[in-house]
Amino acid sequence: MAESFRAFVVNKTEDAFEAGVKELSRADLPAGEVLIQVVYSGINYKDGLASAPNGQVVRKYPFVPGIDLAGRVVESSDKKFRENDEVIVTSYNLGVSHYGGFSEYARVPAAWVVPLPRNLTLGEAMTIGTAGFTASLAVHKLEVNGLKPANGPVLITGATGGVGGHAISMLSNLGYTVAASTGKESEHAYLESLGASEILSRDEVSAEGKPLEKERWAASVDAVGGNTLAYLIRSTKYSGSIAAIGNTGGPKFSATVFPFILRGINLLGIDSVSCPMELRLNLWKRLASDLKPKNLAGMVEREISLEDLPEATGQVLSGKVRGRILVKP
Repeated sequence: MAESFRAFVVNKTEDAFEAGVKELSRADLPAGEVLIQVVYSGINYKDGLASAPNGQVVRKYPFVPGIDLAGRVVESSDKKFRENDEVIVTSYNLGVSHYGGFSEYARVPAAWVVPLPRNLTLGEAMTIGTAGFTASLAVHKLEVNGLKPANGPVLITGATGGVGGHAISMLSNLGYTVAASTGKESEHAYLESLGASEILSRDEVSAEGKPLEKERWAASVDAVGGNTLAYLIRSTKYSGSIAAIGNTGGPKFSATVFPFILRGINLLGIDSVSCPMELRLNLWKRLASDLKPKNLAGMVEREISLEDLPEATGQVLSGKVRGRILVKP
């Protein structure tokens, strides 16, 4: 490892906010048992917030964002990992209070590190990233709560986002009939290529309605929240489930108890940050097998360098990105 390396650093003072590529040294890295040479990272919505002056994600400056990384072990004081092991790190405090993946090197606690499963490359792992892992956790929870293909169609909201795209592909691969909702008419062909057999407009799934509407969806994966979540609660079939993973449409929603006490529906919260390691390892194995999207390469919008991050993170925040942007330090 060289004496210095490059990283995308954000810094905020009382007078200014700066974001750009800087030279760091090994001494700048936070504590951890495993030193990793980062081969790929990916941009998530939280990374966009961390890279903005008022994102309210970063707890202490200066800071290196990036809540995903995949790379090779350079050094490890933990016996579970050896030099040149290929590994993945997502979630926990990475890219929030612990220097993240927008860097040529990262040092992290061994308890956060997942060995790269067979049948996945490092690039594929970051195409999946936090977004795909979150989608896999949503699918897992839906299955645990009784979802089967015979139960009926599953609706994915915010479908052109990273989580939405992965959820469509995973459920389609498993034999489900999948519908998708989006406000982007230009992306219908993309969603169909992932496995969506029906596409609904954003307006259709966010309109106000009766406390109980016609039973339509066996389940849903909701990245939107707000009025869309209220619609899903009203229109979910008896004993169906909603996996709530985001709030791009707002954190508040209005609903009644009727769908819960008359139809027995389940509202499932999805948190990938603190997912237990045993389940995390099992899901990554599935992401390399039955949950692996058939066209991962088609889910990558583009690959960028550290220098391109200011523009790309802004595009993620403004909803101008389809699928995933990979970062190669």
